Amino acid sequence: MALTANLIGDRQTFVTHLECSLTGERYEADRLHGLSQAGRPLLVRYDIEALGKALPRDVLEGRPTDLWSWRELLPVRHTGSIVSLGEIETPLVPIPASGGANVLVKDEGRLPTGSFKARGLVMAVAMAKELGVTRIAMPTNGNAGAALAAYATRAGIETVVLCPDDTPEINVREIAAQGARVHRVNGLIDECGAIVGKGAAEGLWFDFSTLKEPYRIEGKKTMGLELAAQLGWRLPKAIFYPTGGGTGLIGMWKAFDELEQLGWIGSERPKMFAVQASGCAPIVRAFEAGEEHAERWENAHTVAAGIRVPKAVGDFLILRAVRESGGRAIAVEEEALQRATAESALQDGVLLCPEGGATLAAWREAVAQGWVEAGEKAVLFNCATGLKYPLPDRSATLDKDNLPDLARL
Repeated sequence: MALTANLIGDRQTFVTHLECSLTGERYEADRLHGLSQAGRPLLVRYDIEALGKALPRDVLEGRPTDLWSWRELLPVRHTGSIVSLGEIETPLVPIPASGGANVLVKDEGRLPTGSFKARGLVMAVAMAKELGVTRIAMPTNGNAGAALAAYATRAGIETVVLCPDDTPEINVREIAAQGARVHRVNGLIDECGAIVGKGAAEGLWFDFSTLKEPYRIEGKKTMGLELAAQLGWRLPKAIFYPTGGGTGLIGMWKAFDELEQLGWIGSERPKMFAVQASGCAPIVRAFEAGEEHAERWENAHTVAAGIRVPKAVGDFLILRAVRESGGRAIAVEEEALQRATAESALQDGVLLCPEGGATLAAWREAVAQGWVEAGEKAVLFNCATGLKYPLPDRSATLDKDNLPDLARL
């Protein structure tokens, strides 16, 4: 039986329950949850029928284009729980020279704290605030920790962040500058996560690891909601997504399903390409082997720190979306992703992060292999501003007291 919307506090919400992504077991909404009893991520479910009656598409289209314009499709019940730093709709930027005429970059580096991690963490922190969490811990490769620190500080929640000791220095300092206690660990992100899990089991904090709470997916799904609206409710032929934990890819796949249930889009879906680096490609290996789960990748290494995730708890959800869409998981070499990053900047003026460069390299490989057509509309996700990463020094020097022929400059 369809439920009517609940008006709790001062916000309308359509959340009905949470559901285990593996078994379908139902969990009560408005209570603090981690993973399901099966050890898998929980998904938030909505009364889509009631939501559709309450929110005609033309009403949505008349709102300001920011993350919170989608509020009926989000889980936060109380307006007072919202924690915002100005989560704008990010632009779609063409890269005709380094990509192609129909290749668009969704530039998530424009969000607060400079990455798409802001989407997931703003939602997760808002729900943590609503559910009474006072202390959070999380492992990070950099950008997620920065987003958590900013939003948790604004919400008055104490935060501990653990990162691999080779995390980009600017990320480590950014996390600390925004109020979290950050510790460098001599290990990879999943090893940091094991320490976080140990502390959570001891009751020291709530574990905010990727997909170990239900709400980061709900924030990340706004990428898919936005994309559909920006493209006039017609999805692109292909999406290339830099995949570590894969929350955004999972979230977008969920968003497209909810939009179809609302009748706002049809059944056609983009081919979803999960992009990894050849030095850390557990999802690619599982995809190619026809497996449902991905084994841990040993000795993981890549300059694209954000996708250096040896094992993802949502592996089966990533693989399911990729396969159902007719897409693929692609691993790109370091040289290819670095070349793509450089060429996007030099040819199109778009400064991608290394993970974003990996999506451009993957698109080139997909075209070369015939997995997508060069002229088809494709969207590449640039997950963070390139300014967060070390840049090559291409400058020259000039002696003001002994100037050369200036025409040579």
